[in-house]
Amino acid sequence: MPDHRGMTGRAKARTALVVVATLAVVGVGSVMVLNASAQSAPGSTQAQVPAHDPGMAGMQPGPAAQAAGTNEIAGAGPVTELDRTFLVKVRQAGLWEIPAGDLAQTHASSEQVKRAGLHLLDGHSHLDQLVREDAKMLGVTLPDQATAEQQGWVRQLTDAQGLEFDKLFANLLRASHGKIFATIAEVRAGTQNDVIRRHATQANQTVLDHMTVLEDTGLVDAKTIADVAAAVNPPAK
Repeated sequence: MPDHRGMTGRAKARTALVVVATLAVVGVGSVMVLNASAQSAPGSTQAQVPAHDPGMAGMQPGPAAQAAGTNEIAGAGPVTELDRTFLVKVRQAGLWEIPAGDLAQTHASSEQVKRAGLHLLDGHSHLDQLVREDAKMLGVTLPDQATAEQQGWVRQLTDAQGLEFDKLFANLLRASHGKIFATIAEVRAGTQNDVIRRHATQANQTVLDHMTVLEDTGLVDAKTIADVAAAVNPPAK
């Protein structure tokens, strides 16, 4: 008589093996399908990785591509001669007004003058960094020293002390800021370059602050204001 219990055990074993083999086949097929989907999906990482080309190793973007990137950074619009002159004047202003602000801390007798000097130090240090960055971006060459006239002003301030320094500082700096303030307004109103427009906006705010703190010293003469007005609005011939 056959042993039904033994046959049943062997049948169960064979059935288990078949199930395991079937699951393994299904699993491998699923992995293959998933890999194929990942390689063909538009947003997948694998779909975006190109095949390795030894000839491309170490190659850099060409001049045209680099120039295109620079143009995007620089912003739309041409850089006019007035725009270039504006950047040069901002740079030269910092080259003598930063030393003037330093001198105010040691040569001035008025706390208001010392305060104005600190505003000059802070404002022109920031503008000087900005103008060097923007000039490099736009291909504008900047000077490394102030004008001969500006250097003469620094010498005058260096030789002065106390109340004499205070008056000289307030009037020299107020006259200088008033003249460049007019240039900034002209540039800001008419430039077609985005970088120059941003720079003129920042310079306008800085120079306006400096004129205000200089006037707050109470030492700016009426003649200084009149001279600035005549310089920026010369009488018609």
